[in-house]
Amino acid sequence: MTKKELVQYVEDHRDELITLVSQLIQIKSENPIGTQRDVVDFVEAFLKDAGIEYKETGCNPDYPCVVAGYGTDMGFSLIINGHVDVVPAGDLSQWDFNPFSGEITDTQILGRGTSDMKAGVAGVLFALSLFAGKQVPLHGNIRLHIVSDEESGGQFGTQWLCANGYGEHADACLVAEPTSMNTIEIGQKGGLLLKIKSYGKSAHGSLGDFKGENAILKLSKVLSHVSLLSKIEGHFSERQIKPLMDSKLLAERENHIPGLGRVIDHVSTNVGLIQGGTRHNMVPDYCEATVDVRLPIGVNKEEIDETLKQILEISGVEGVEYELQYKSDANFTDHEAPIVLAFKENAEHLLGKEVIPAYQWASSDARDYRKLGIPTIQFGPSNTVGIHSYNETVQIEDVVTAAKIYVAAICDLMEIK
Repeated sequence: MTKKELVQYVEDHRDELITLVSQLIQIKSENPIGTQRDVVDFVEAFLKDAGIEYKETGCNPDYPCVVAGYGTDMGFSLIINGHVDVVPAGDLSQWDFNPFSGEITDTQILGRGTSDMKAGVAGVLFALSLFAGKQVPLHGNIRLHIVSDEESGGQFGTQWLCANGYGEHADACLVAEPTSMNTIEIGQKGGLLLKIKSYGKSAHGSLGDFKGENAILKLSKVLSHVSLLSKIEGHFSERQIKPLMDSKLLAERENHIPGLGRVIDHVSTNVGLIQGGTRHNMVPDYCEATVDVRLPIGVNKEEIDETLKQILEISGVEGVEYELQYKSDANFTDHEAPIVLAFKENAEHLLGKEVIPAYQWASSDARDYRKLGIPTIQFGPSNTVGIHSYNETVQIEDVVTAAKIYVAAICDLMEIK
């Protein structure tokens, strides 16, 4: 089959693709409160029915990985990655529909995981089954990585696969995470957890203004200056200036928040947890806060450390210390890497509009492949409203278009005319 015929096949069989998304949504796979067994079994059954050999692997039987492939050892080697776990649905009364119904309307598919990221998983499964089912001769190979532990950090999923040789000799990687149809993600911020600890002296609460040292009040003086971290700016090469500027403009345009572009090239912080005190009538002698810190390209731990020392000095309190738990560096792929150009060209052809390679402020399993030096992109259908919240949906047309783009880009990378 030709490239044109393969793309047309997706259109002609769009109902099968949409049904596949719906079936995945109906399988509860909440992480960390649920089980991944049922959804992994479904993926394995799909691959078996498609005649694709697969292997279940991993280091934790509660969070298995599935690897599969099609093609030859000669030519371009492309990894396609997707996670089948979803964040918990939460308070069901906040949903306008059953989050696990997989209901299909005239324009949307409804439910937890539609955008993040079972629609993307369905798209790559459908694409792989198409190439394998039609025995399309590839100048290279497609390597499927399905994981079930992305939403809790990925230590049992992509992180484990990359640490155990499954990323070796790959030329590129597609992670089918949500991006919308306007952008191809080519870079992400790094991150660390900052824990600030305050020590005081306990006393009876009735003497709080006169006796003891209130650890909560001491910590509050430090937290009021934590935003100084957000003045730290990333360090970008001249070659990265264009995607950086495009990313900042895109962030502001899509979120309708003036100045939001700074989140791309500056450190961002979120004081997410505070714990302190024992009882209301005791002066607390200990308090701690956990701060989520995201790092733009080029910013290292030393810069954070230096600014934190300044914050403590400005705060003017004693008995406060901090520790840094480093998670990952910022990571990126060159905006003119072959996989970026292949997806950009085919997306723009099928959508009839500009599609921008851009950096983002969040993170995904893409970082693990980039750490191995593999040019990696993130691209998948989504409605951003509802991701990690209530009333998650995805547009049917975006699901179909994304699958067409997957097929068309793979054709170009595998030299299928």
